Amino acid sequence: MQYAIWWHVYPLGFTGADTTGTDRGLTHRLPRLEKWLDHAVRLGASGLALGPIFTSSTHGYDTIDHRRIDPRLGDDKDFDDLVAAAHARGLRVLLDGVFNHVGRDFPAFQRALRYGPNAPEADWFRFSWGAPEARYDTFEGHPGLVTLDHANPAVADYVTDVMGHWLARGVDGWRLDAAYAVPAEFWATVLPRVRQAHPEAYLVGEVIHGDYGAIVAESGLDSVTQYELWKAIWSSLSDRNLFELAWAFERHNAYLDVFTPQTFVGNHDVTRLASRLTDERHLGHALVVLLTTGGTPSIYYGDEYAFRGVKEERAGGDDAIRPAYPDDPAQLPEDGSATFRLHQDLIGLRRRHPWLHRARTRVVDLANEHLVYESADGDDRLIVALNLSDSELTHRSLDSATVIGRSEPADNGNAIPANGWLIAEPG
Repeated sequence: MQYAIWWHVYPLGFTGADTTGTDRGLTHRLPRLEKWLDHAVRLGASGLALGPIFTSSTHGYDTIDHRRIDPRLGDDKDFDDLVAAAHARGLRVLLDGVFNHVGRDFPAFQRALRYGPNAPEADWFRFSWGAPEARYDTFEGHPGLVTLDHANPAVADYVTDVMGHWLARGVDGWRLDAAYAVPAEFWATVLPRVRQAHPEAYLVGEVIHGDYGAIVAESGLDSVTQYELWKAIWSSLSDRNLFELAWAFERHNAYLDVFTPQTFVGNHDVTRLASRLTDERHLGHALVVLLTTGGTPSIYYGDEYAFRGVKEERAGGDDAIRPAYPDDPAQLPEDGSATFRLHQDLIGLRRRHPWLHRARTRVVDLANEHLVYESADGDDRLIVALNLSDSELTHRSLDSATVIGRSEPADNGNAIPANGWLIAEPG
């Protein structure tokens, strides 16, 4: 996975499936996603990171059956065809595994509700038995998301079996949803067993807060999501306070000493970058940071066309950030084509400099509205300059450098354009 760049898709939304639970009938929607694989290749991606695809009650994160493709997306053949088509194009496939909790319609949970503490799998969950009805632990207070008891060896056996089943079917790895809510010792029990049969599997956990390095070391994960860098990117650009980003670089470098973080500027759980930034001229700056710093980057579908969407804390509040894509790439809005080309250019630059996967970042010059940094690995290095001010800037580190990327032409040689950016190879 050293050179992986993921195109991240939320399949239920992408294909226009109903996520309210009203319509869960069989509809072959995965072939629609298959038609977009060439788009991912043109973008420059080398992997397809899928959101939930297993049978669930509503949005995909309330799983009912981890071994069955959600009928709203299709069936086993549709899945096998998608994986084969992705691999034929050189795209790896990553699945989204929800193993912290299950949906209320999960059969074992329903048996426990019906038969009580004597049900075969009652101890898979954390119940408080008593009148008038049993209480159970939930994920972050959502009654439809039932927390599994990760201290139960049977739960570890179940998760190990599910992960191995789909890896044997041809997928290349797993994103482990809400990994931060699962005890690290659970993953330390499960993941070695998974790797015994599938040593090349890539395993990344969703982690928002905490000591990322310690979590990786204790759990055995390959990587975790780098929310600290995500937050620093959009926040520093919106507030015109690049000191925040510089501080995040120090933390990021420390993580790179332990593992390679999964980096991003958008995903299925957050407000779109184009909606988040106070100045859309700085969208390119965010992409430059993502694609010139160490990590394994992902591009969330729609971001490559500067889609907008605000996440809201209400029922259906994710709909705006999980939209349906058109049937054909030709139907994407023309006003996003410049952003798509920018993604292509920066991903291409990264693939021509594969050492960026493990690069450390050193701040060269810093002020509220400008930042010059060096990304380096051994003798390989690039100079990156970000300018949030309304004036063109120059910097001595660029005097003898060769510009290999710039937001727009500058009037003065190697100057950094106003509200622009520049990438250069040192002289």
